[in-house]
Amino acid sequence: MGLSTHVLDTMHGCPAAGMAVALYTTGAGQATLVQHFVLNADGRHPDGLLLDHTGLRPGTYRLVFEVNRYFAARGVALPEPPFLDQVSLDFGVADPAQHYHVPLLVSPWSYSTYRGS
Repeated sequence: MGLSTHVLDTMHGCPAAGMAVALYTTGAGQATLVQHFVLNADGRHPDGLLLDHTGLRPGTYRLVFEVNRYFAARGVALPEPPFLDQVSLDFGVADPAQHYHVPLLVSPWSYSTYRGS
């Protein structure tokens, strides 16, 4: 099935269009960049899946969301240093035949995630 993400800006009540995100594989104390992308108007990867079923492997991954840069670009007055700069989500893939959807609900002050469908 593959790996996907979706980011919703809970401060403004809309998708986090324009937020930069990086996907890494992790393991043995090291992170390796897989891809860097900017979310589309719907707050999703512009090409759909981050990894399809052929590219997704069992193991550990990290998504890094550029939260501070996104809210600053939206004109939100943020303290220095900001409360949230980057949000890093580490997660594991046990069965790459399943779909792994990693949504993020975020504001400058909080975030929430879960394994979606």
